Amino acid sequence: MEKTYNPQSIEQHCYETWEKNSYFAPQFQGKPYCIMLPPPNVTGSLHMGHGFQHTLMDILIRYHRMQGDNTLWQPGTDHAGIATQMVVERKLMLEGKTRHDLGRDAFVEKVWEWKKESGDTITRQARRLGTSMDWSRERFTLDDELSYAVREVFIRLYEENLIYRGTRLVNWDPKLLTAISDLEVVSQEEEGKLWHIRYPLVKDKGHITVATTRPETLLGDVAVAVHPDDERYQHLIGQHVQLPLTGRTIPIIADEYVEKEFGSGCVKITPAHDFNDYAVGQRHQLTPINIFTPSAYINENAPTAYQGLERFDARTQIIKDLEFLGLIEKIDKHILKVPRGEKSDVIIEPYLTQQWFMNMKPLAEPAIQAVENGELRFIPENWSKTYFQWLNNIEDWCISRQLWWGHRIPVWYDNQDTIYVGHDEDAVRQRYKLSPDIALRQETDVLDTWFSAALWPFSTLGWPTQTKELEAFYPTSVLVTGFDIIFFWVARMIMMGLKFTGKVPFREVFITGLIRDSHGQKMSKSKGNVLDPLDLIDGISLENLLQKRTYGLMQPAMAQKIEKATRSEFPDGIGAFGTDALRFTFCALASFGREVRFDLGRLEGYRNFCNKIWNATRYVLMNTENKEIGPGELSLPDRWILSRLQKTIHDAHEALSSYRFDWLSQTIYEFTWNEFCDWYLELSKPILTSAESTEAQLRGTRFTLMTVLETLLRLLHPIMPFITEEIWQRVAPLMGIQAKTIMLQPYPQLDSSLKNDADEAEMEWVKNVIVAIRTIRSEMNIAPGKPLSVLLHKGTELDHTRFTQNQSCIMTLAKLSDVRWLAANETPPESAIALVAELEILIPMAGLIDKTEESNRLSREINKLSGEAERAEAKLQNPNFVDRAPSDVVEKERARLADLQSTMTKLKQQLEKIAAL
Repeated sequence: MEKTYNPQSIEQHCYETWEKNSYFAPQFQGKPYCIMLPPPNVTGSLHMGHGFQHTLMDILIRYHRMQGDNTLWQPGTDHAGIATQMVVERKLMLEGKTRHDLGRDAFVEKVWEWKKESGDTITRQARRLGTSMDWSRERFTLDDELSYAVREVFIRLYEENLIYRGTRLVNWDPKLLTAISDLEVVSQEEEGKLWHIRYPLVKDKGHITVATTRPETLLGDVAVAVHPDDERYQHLIGQHVQLPLTGRTIPIIADEYVEKEFGSGCVKITPAHDFNDYAVGQRHQLTPINIFTPSAYINENAPTAYQGLERFDARTQIIKDLEFLGLIEKIDKHILKVPRGEKSDVIIEPYLTQQWFMNMKPLAEPAIQAVENGELRFIPENWSKTYFQWLNNIEDWCISRQLWWGHRIPVWYDNQDTIYVGHDEDAVRQRYKLSPDIALRQETDVLDTWFSAALWPFSTLGWPTQTKELEAFYPTSVLVTGFDIIFFWVARMIMMGLKFTGKVPFREVFITGLIRDSHGQKMSKSKGNVLDPLDLIDGISLENLLQKRTYGLMQPAMAQKIEKATRSEFPDGIGAFGTDALRFTFCALASFGREVRFDLGRLEGYRNFCNKIWNATRYVLMNTENKEIGPGELSLPDRWILSRLQKTIHDAHEALSSYRFDWLSQTIYEFTWNEFCDWYLELSKPILTSAESTEAQLRGTRFTLMTVLETLLRLLHPIMPFITEEIWQRVAPLMGIQAKTIMLQPYPQLDSSLKNDADEAEMEWVKNVIVAIRTIRSEMNIAPGKPLSVLLHKGTELDHTRFTQNQSCIMTLAKLSDVRWLAANETPPESAIALVAELEILIPMAGLIDKTEESNRLSREINKLSGEAERAEAKLQNPNFVDRAPSDVVEKERARLADLQSTMTKLKQQLEKIAAL
C-alpha cells in the first residue's frame, strides 16, 4: 500500500469498475428493496442537499444489497419545465431571438438538443459521489414510456371528472406568462407602504377608510367587507360606497374573514387579484373583475385613463389622483411579505385565468387513510401531522402551465371548442368517430412538472404495463426527501399511487433536515456561503472559488461582498477531502432535526479518520503479509476486540433499521478509532513482538487483526465505499476470500458466541490501569518515553489476579520499568496516586520531577490564562460588544472563556497534587 491515503488516486477508477461490471443492477433474488431517486432537475448541478440525501440513500441501498436483498435504486431526472425553458430562452436571447421566432416545434427541438449536450451534468456528479444507482435503468420524465403513462393518467382522471377546465385564481408570473406552483413562489419581507383610502358613502355623508398595500387593485374592487360583529359598522352593512376613480358603486358586506383589530376594520374585496378575497367573493356570489393583462398591464376592464399602464406605473398615477381628490387619509411605512417568482424574481400576481384543474379531495381521502392505518409511515413520525394538515385542507390543483417544454396536455378542440381527450390525434378521431374534415387543434398548455413527478414510483417501473420490475419492486421501500416538498411531491405520489395501482408507492418516508451553513444560515449565492460537494471532494483554489461564486453577478457591490466573505472564510481555497470523508460527514450530521449545520471542521476530522483507517491497515498488513494466518490461541485483547466488534455490529443494524445515520457513524467511528486503532493495535504489539509468544498466540492475534479489519471494512462500506473497496481488495485474498468486490459481500452479522462480558470487564480494568498511569505521567509533565517504577497498594484478590495475567501488556503499554506490590503495613514513599476502584497506583516522584520548577511553571501558565479570562469576561460584560457584535462572534467568545476556565481548573488541580507530594 501507498504510505499516504490519496482518495483522488482511487475513487474514479473504483467507480468505473463497479459500473462496468453492473454491480448496481438488481439480481432478482432475495427480498425486494427499492428506492426511487427524487429526480433532480435536468438543468441542475449537484448541491449540498443532493449530496446529503444521495449519501443517505446510498447507505441504505448498499446495506440492503450486502444483506442479500434484491436491490434497485432507480435513477432519473426531471424535465423541469420552467427552469429548462428559461435556460434555452436565455441562449436564444444571446442570438437576438425569442422562442416565438423559432415556433413551438423548432423551439422544443432546440431544448432537446441542449438536453443532450448538457443535461447529464448532475448524473456525472452523482457518480462522483459514489452513488450505486442502476444507471442502465436511468429514466427521464419526458421519455416515451413515461410520457405515455402521463397521458394515460390524464385521460383516466378526465373520464372520471377528476380533471376539468375552469376559470379560477392562480399564481401568475407576468414575466414568464404562465401559472406557477406555490413552491415556485418565494415570499420575502420587503419595505412597502400602507395607503389609507377614503371610500365615500352613497346614501349618507362621510366615508369609510380602507387600508391597502396595493392601491392599483382598487380598480377591480367589488365590495368592502367588515366583520359581522364589529359595532362600528353594523349600521352600514348592506349599504354602498362609491369606488374612487371608477364611477362604480360597490356594497358593504359582512364576513368573518375580516380582522376587527387590523387597520380600520374595513377590507377592500378584489376577488380577481387576491386569494382570500376570491374565497370571500365566492361566499357572497360577487362577480370578479380582472383588471390586468397577462403581462400585468391595466386592461380594458378599468377606466380609460389607466388602460395600458404597467401595474406599478398605474399605482403611481392612482395615488396621485386620489391625493388630488383628497381621498388619501394617511400613508404608513409597512413591512410586508412580497411573493416573487423563484425563477423570474418578479412579483407574482394572483390572476384569474382559464386553466386545467384536478379535483383533489376524492384522492386525498385514501391517502389520509393509508397513513392513519399504518400502510405508510413517516420518519420522524411528527411529519405525519404536516401531511394530515395539508391533505385535510387540500384545494384543487392547477395542473396546466403556459409553456412549450413539457408534457403537452392530451386534449384537442374542434371549431366549437368541444373537448376531446386521447393519446394522439389519430386516437381521438378513432375514439370519438370524427370525420377527417373536422379540423382539430391540440391544447397549447403543458402539464405542471409535479404531475409527471407524482407518477414517478410506478411510471419508471413500466406502468401501465405489468412489468417484472413493477411486480418485484412496487410498492417501493422508502422515500428519502426533505420536509419542504411533503405536499408538492410526497402527498401527490401517495394519492396517484393509490389511485392507479391500489397500493401506496412506498412503505416509509424518511424526512431529512435541510442543509445549512455552520451558523445555521440557509446556503444561498447572494450570501456567498454556498458549498459545492465536488469542491469539497476534489478541492478548489481560492481564485477558482472566487470566480465560481461571483460569476454572472450583475451587481458589483454584491460581487465584492461575496468575494470579501470568501477570502475571509477560505484564504487558501478548499482542500481536497475526498468522497468518503464527505459522505461520513453527511452521515454523522443526519439527526432527526429540521436543519443540518454543515461544519468544515467535522469534514476535516473525518478526513483524518480515513487516514487513521489507512494507517491501521498498513500496520495490520505489515504484521500479517507472508505470515501464517489462521485460528490460533486468542489472548484477552483478541477476545475483547472480537466481543466489542459484536456490540458494534448489533448497534449498526439497530441504527440502520431506525434511520439513525448519526448513531451509525458514531458507533462505527468510536469502535474504529478508540477501540480498534487506539487500543487493540497497541495491545497486539506486545504479543507480536515478544520472544515469549507461541506460534499459536501469534496466529491468534494475526487472525484477529485480519478478521476485525475485514469485518470493519464491510461495516463501513455503505458509508465509505471507496476506501473500503481499495483496502478490502488487498485484505480479502490474505483471508482466502475469493470475490470480486466488497459491495456484494454480506454485511456483518452478530455472532453471539464471540460476545463475552467477563473479557470486556477484565480488559476495561487493564485499560483503566494503563490510563491512570498515563494520566499521572501527563499531569506531572513526565516525558512520555521515560520508564516508570510503579507501586501497587491494596486492591482486591481479583485485582491481583488480573494484574498477574496481564502484567506484560500493562508494563509495555504504560512504559513501566518495574512493578511492586506494597505490603499491607508498608509505608509508601512520596508518590503521585491514582485509583482504579479499590486499587491504589503509586508512582514515586523522587528523581522524576523538580517540584519547585514544575510548580513555578504551572503558576506562570495559570497567571497567563487568568489574564486572558479576565479580558474575555470584560468583553462579555460590555453591552456594546454583546448587543452589536454578530451572535456567532459572541457565542465564540463565550466558548473561549469556558475553555480558559476549564483549563485553569485542571492546572490548579495539578498544582495542588504537586504541593501534596
